[in-house]
Amino acid sequence: MGFDFESELKKLPAKPGVYIMHGEGDEIIYVGKAVSLKNRVRQYFRPGQDGRIKIEKMMPHVTRFEYIVTDSELEALVLENNLIKEHSPRYNTMLKDGKTYPFIRVTLEDDYPRLLFSRQMKKNKSKYYGPFTSAAAVKDTINLLQKLYHIRNCNRTIDETKPTKPCLYYQMKMCDMPCNNGITKGEYRKNVDKAINFLEGDYKGVVSGLTDKMNAAAEDMNFEDAAIYRDLIESVKHVIEKQKINNSDFEDRDIVGIAVEDNDAVIQIFFIRNGRMMGREHVYMSIAEGDGEDEIMESFLTQYYGGTPYLPHEIMTEIRPSNAEEIEEWLTKRRGKKLSIVVPKIGKKEKLVNLAKTNATMLLKQNKEQIKREEARTKGAMRELSELLKLPPLSRVEAFDISNISGFLSVGSMVVFEDGKPRKNDYRKFRLKTVTGPDDYASMYEVLTRRFTHGMAEAEELEDKDYGSFTRFPDVIFMDGGKGQVNIAERVMAELNLTIPIAGMVKDDNHRTRGIYYKGKEMPIDTASEGFKLLTRIQDEAHRFAIEYHRMLRSKNQVHSILDDIPNVGAKRRNALMKAFESIEELRAASVEDILKVPGFNRLSAQSVFDYMHMM
Repeated sequence: MGFDFESELKKLPAKPGVYIMHGEGDEIIYVGKAVSLKNRVRQYFRPGQDGRIKIEKMMPHVTRFEYIVTDSELEALVLENNLIKEHSPRYNTMLKDGKTYPFIRVTLEDDYPRLLFSRQMKKNKSKYYGPFTSAAAVKDTINLLQKLYHIRNCNRTIDETKPTKPCLYYQMKMCDMPCNNGITKGEYRKNVDKAINFLEGDYKGVVSGLTDKMNAAAEDMNFEDAAIYRDLIESVKHVIEKQKINNSDFEDRDIVGIAVEDNDAVIQIFFIRNGRMMGREHVYMSIAEGDGEDEIMESFLTQYYGGTPYLPHEIMTEIRPSNAEEIEEWLTKRRGKKLSIVVPKIGKKEKLVNLAKTNATMLLKQNKEQIKREEARTKGAMRELSELLKLPPLSRVEAFDISNISGFLSVGSMVVFEDGKPRKNDYRKFRLKTVTGPDDYASMYEVLTRRFTHGMAEAEELEDKDYGSFTRFPDVIFMDGGKGQVNIAERVMAELNLTIPIAGMVKDDNHRTRGIYYKGKEMPIDTASEGFKLLTRIQDEAHRFAIEYHRMLRSKNQVHSILDDIPNVGAKRRNALMKAFESIEELRAASVEDILKVPGFNRLSAQSVFDYMHMM
């Protein structure tokens, strides 16, 4: 049963959030934000309402959509930015200069901290606030806090034993002269703490205090000072709203929200990685009779984190199960480092848990049947394959493919599916080193040997912990072919003394999966089953990934051969151009200014490249 667009459009909430469009391979092809999800997403499915050419081209490829509700438009904006950077959707415009939303940095590593404008959150002793929607908002806020709390604006190295002459900011009453012992380090830190409290949303007292000062100045007929206080009050009121999607502590954590209705539950997990919210996942659970939220959370934590390959530093949830200490001890042992299960009570972290719960509740109420279908096409499909092959429950599968043109630039691909979903961070590309000519069997032998030899070496370095990129081995390997490919894989397993089951995806005359070759015989599979559909998706993804890599290498090779003949372009500049431009078409479309941005180029060499490309 396909995705019911009409039904799902009716369920959209009139709330701010981010919407995510998926393509034929269930990959993310577009991410957008909305003040009202209900109004914005519906426009995509009404011809002519959006009006953008790229949307007209995209919509025929959309197979489903999903969304994440946020508390504000700003949170939606920041989350959209994070997801675009993480997934690089095909139909989103991508920034190439790495520009991002600005932050306010408090340099707590300094004896006399400053407030600075920053485009990035870095892992240091500073505290970061934001992101803000505009650079002007950051500068206005910094200026306001300097006026309110007299935070210094200079970059002087302050030494109490060597006083220096005060600057203009002291004359303007925006600095208390720490450079000339005008304020002690302790008093200055108190002012910094007040600025931090303000940045964390505690500004009611500020407004009240400024209002009292404004009224007192007006009563004394000091209208100039009263006007200054009035302007400060307006500045405070216009400081932009806080958001919760980014954290400045850079810890990896999962945010878990739970929603329960009758015998069904949905668990929503937000993934915070390196301080940024990078994605989410939801899990449907069927509740045993008599189980409460404590038992549900215990079952989720043990089942979900017992199988996931990556464990964060912290799991935040609204419910700490009664045996949380035992679960923490077990997961800490799995992770190799301390893992904590915490229930935040106040502040940003509590709001994140509430946001996860809100999304879980919405999913449960509006999408119960869809969640069950999604469960069937992913984990259910994996169960079907494990039953067909008579294997223990499958979590991770890997598939391999070879791509070349008459043996030219042979490459291999490895794709990974976990719980029925592609795990793209674990995909790998291989450029063949030992094989010349169109020998798929020899190529596959090299790819498999390199993959598992590397994994075994990496596991040994990590003392057999499964946290490296190659160390987690699959529950089963699917080969793109029948008996011949399976025999090659079994040979590699025997030589490396590994016991991973091998199955072949047998193709028909149209190169589509028709069955599975396993343990010396071909096994038929119901082509209407979810297991068969998953197998087809795995095969298609292995093909796509190999072909895209091969196409990219061909483009690079073409660029390389043409660049050999350009005047004023030597080996270093040629390599720099190949890194900057993936195809000859992209290079031809570049301006002289674009080429000047490539490392190592001056105007003469950039003009040479431009002239040569436009003579062709």
